[in-house]
Amino acid sequence: MKNSLKKVIAVLLCIAMAGTLAACGNKKKSEKDTVIHVGSKDFTEGLLVSEIYALALEDAGYEVDRVFDIAGSVVHTALINDEIDLYPEYTGTGLLTILGMDMITDPEEVYNTVKEEYEKQFQVTWLDYSQANDGQGLAIRTAVAEELGIKTISDLQKHASELRFASQGDFDEREDSLPALEKLYGPFDWKSSKVYDGGLKYDVLRNDEADVTPAYTTDGQLANKDEFTLLEDDKGVWPPYNLAPVVRDEVLKANPDIADVLNTISATLDTGKLTELNAKVDVDKEEYEDVAKEFYESIK
Repeated sequence: MKNSLKKVIAVLLCIAMAGTLAACGNKKKSEKDTVIHVGSKDFTEGLLVSEIYALALEDAGYEVDRVFDIAGSVVHTALINDEIDLYPEYTGTGLLTILGMDMITDPEEVYNTVKEEYEKQFQVTWLDYSQANDGQGLAIRTAVAEELGIKTISDLQKHASELRFASQGDFDEREDSLPALEKLYGPFDWKSSKVYDGGLKYDVLRNDEADVTPAYTTDGQLANKDEFTLLEDDKGVWPPYNLAPVVRDEVLKANPDIADVLNTISATLDTGKLTELNAKVDVDKEEYEDVAKEFYESIK
């Protein structure tokens, strides 16, 4: 009887200790009461950067709810309706798409404008913007660029009649695309111009079916500079799309250290680094969570 009682007490003590250890484990994972709802847009770069934000916030002691894969057309609405607390946004998108303001091409002026207007209209704070700029651009086959000595869009305009253009649907028509380009640089009298599906444009260049195509400046395919060259927009026709965290004021006021955590991430991102990260997912077919974790571990 005496031995049985000892056994019961021992079991109860083990259960109590296990409970204590479990509680300690949970405490280590989430040292703060606040749950931060991190949103992301539904494409590689949005997912990557949001996952990096989430990892950094978890490291700072927050519990994170990942609300990922939100359509770009509704993610801002999700933020101001309190469905998410923060997500990475682009300054150019904020200026032109969300605020509907006139185009500005100076990065600092764009940032200051969206920061002021978001605060006034939505009670949302733009934290520091990164040097990473996912804007419009033009990519050319590197072999052709080297043969003709093309480094800038001005160089390209001079050689347009020797080049085959792989357009992307409405690029020829949209006011901020080819029309804006020709207004600033002059006409582009292409040797030929055909419309190709956006998902195939780099294959079209790789297969020598065209020489030049519209691009986004952090496309993963541009990491291979032996194949493709991103041309310098030397006259500044397109607005900057610098990446920055946007956070609801209410959440930031209650958790002010979020600013330091996410600003540290912004300071490490530039266009080249973001292109490399996108390439690992879109070209090398790695999982975005793995790429984000590897990058975050490298900057901790």
